[in-house]
Order: sequence, then structure tokens, then C-alpha cells
Amino acid sequence: MYALLFADTGLTTAEISSLFVIWSVVAFTAEIPSGAWADTWSRRRLYVLGAALTAAGFLTWTLWTAYPGFALGFVLWGLGGALCSGTLEALLYDSLADPDDYARVAGRGGTIAILSMLAATLLATPVFLLGGYVLVGVASVLVALAAGGFALGFPESRGEGSDKSGYLDTLRAGLRHARTGKHVVWALTLAALVPGFTALDEYIPLVTRATGVPVAYAGLFFAVPALFMALGSELAGRWAHCGPRVLGAVLAAAAALLAAGGLSRHAAGMLPIGAAFGLLQFAIVLSETRLQEVTPSAVRATVLSVSGFAAEVVAVALYLFFGLGAAYATVPVLFALVGIPLLGTATVAAAGARHVNPRPESVQRVRSGDGGQSPR
Repeated sequence: MYALLFADTGLTTAEISSLFVIWSVVAFTAEIPSGAWADTWSRRRLYVLGAALTAAGFLTWTLWTAYPGFALGFVLWGLGGALCSGTLEALLYDSLADPDDYARVAGRGGTIAILSMLAATLLATPVFLLGGYVLVGVASVLVALAAGGFALGFPESRGEGSDKSGYLDTLRAGLRHARTGKHVVWALTLAALVPGFTALDEYIPLVTRATGVPVAYAGLFFAVPALFMALGSELAGRWAHCGPRVLGAVLAAAAALLAAGGLSRHAAGMLPIGAAFGLLQFAIVLSETRLQEVTPSAVRATVLSVSGFAAEVVAVALYLFFGLGAAYATVPVLFALVGIPLLGTATVAAAGARHVNPRPESVQRVRSGDGGQSPR
């Protein structure tokens, strides 16, 4: 509900978008350096630190409800998100006995995460009615701290061979791998573009408000995309090896649904918007899986952070589009127009069929000197 908190504090759409830009700029500035840190230090501890910084950001919003406080909160959240981004995915992939299980496990984890978000979304209305934005903020702080506590139960992990490479060597190796070969570049591009479009969810509360939905019930409408995203994440595990053309068709359908929902100017438009987010979530799991498959363990978090960095660049572009475009069009119309670049992303996805194998031969899994996958 923080976009509504900002609006009710008196911030304009342009000012709210500027906060999102601050968030993304901080996140992508720290993204790649934190990935190399995860590969050379402790992925588990880094994730816990990121969760603590995120909680500090939410606490700042609760105590300092003005533009500078909101900006500081986004700085803390941006740093926390950067420390967690790529770290958890690398930790999961390298902990699996069979890498082919990644899409299934990540998809199931994503489903649970989204359903948890849905539960929080549904609780937002009664919590808001009971204690306003303060109680919502306190609950957010506690949940972020709990996430860090649970992460302490993960196995310790860092990149294989990182004990023989320093931080700068690992960083350079990861950046070098990110630009080697068409299959790596394609996987990295797709894994960056698709998640970038999820920045649209920051504007869903404003879309619901534009249709006349009261603030207290905005959370109920946000639950619609969450349900579709949970379904998309679950289905991704079952369709883990679908080809690039299928991914392209999925993204094209998402673009059409976004446009239809944004232009409907009715609360019912949240149904096609929700379906679009479900398709995006499906594509996110599969695109991330493709990138994992072509990345060696020693630089896994670094390469995933490169894709996270690029995704933040896409997010900043969307925030700037909404911030500047607000002077010329309503938020729902701007929402629909995002379907155009999403169609371009669908073309990129489908183009992978020309040069990408389902499981590229260049996949490297350095394991205990035997080149195989050691079960854990």
C-alpha cells in the first residue's frame, strides 16, 4: 500500500515515480558488486543482511512520512534487494542434487511466495482499517525481519572455486562470461527484460484508484494479479523445457492482456491485467532457468546479478515513462502502452529458436574437481 501512502501524503504521480527511480538506481548500482560478493563470501549471510536492510527501509517509512523519509527508505530497500538478488537463486541452484529440478523447485517456491504475498494483501485491508498506515508499516518490518531469520536455516554456500579467486577476479570472470556466446547473451537478455516489466505492479494501486475503488479496498484488487502469478509460477515448473517460440507467444499474450485491461477503465479490467502478470511470472521462472543452465557455479551469483542490474534499468525506464507521461495521459492508458515494448520482448524471446539449444553444451558445472553434479 506504499504507493497509496505516498499519494495520501500529498506526493504527485511524478514525485512517486521519482522515488521509484531512486529505488532502482540504488539497486542496480549495488547489484553486480553484491553478486560478486555472494560468490566470494557467504550467500546465506548476505541474504540475511539484505533482509535486515529492507526492514530498516520499511521502518523509516513508518517513522518519517515525508519525501526525504520515503527516499531514504527506498535507498535502504534498494541496498537490501541488491544483496538478496541473485544470491538466493544461486544458493538454491547449487544446493540441488539435480539441476533439472531448478524450474520445478523455483516455481513451487515462487507459488508459495506469491500466495504469501496474497495473504498479506488480503490482510492489508483489515489491518489498514484497524491501525492505518502505521500498523501496515510495523507489520512489514516484522515480516522482513522474519524472512532474514528463516534464511539462517539455509546451507552455507558460495561459488565453487571462489576460495582460489579474489573478489575482483570473480567479478571480472562473471562479467566476461555474461558476454560470451549467443546462447548466453540471449538468456541474459531475456532474464533481464522480462522481470523488468514487473515494475508495473507499483502502479496497480493507482490503476485501481482510477477506476473508483476506495483506498481501503485496493488491496483486494491487487490480489487478482497475485493469484494469477501464483498459477503462472506453478505451471512454469511443469513446462520447464518449453521452447523459445512458446515463451514468445506467452509474452505476446501478456502484452495484449495488459493493453485490454488498461484501456477498459473499469474495475473488471484487473482480470486481464492479472492474467498478464501470471504469464509474466511464468516467463520469469523459465528465463531465469535458461540463464542458470548456461552459468558456471563459480560466477553464478555475479551473472544473475548482471541480469538483475539490467532488469532494474528496464524498471527505471518504466518509472521515467510513467513520470513523464503522467502529464499527457492517465495511469491506465500508460499501463496499456507498455504492451508495445512487451511485444518487442516477445520477439526477442521467439528469436532464440534460431540459435539456442534447450540445454547448451557450454553449460559448466564445476564440482569437487570431477566436473559432475555432486548431490547435497
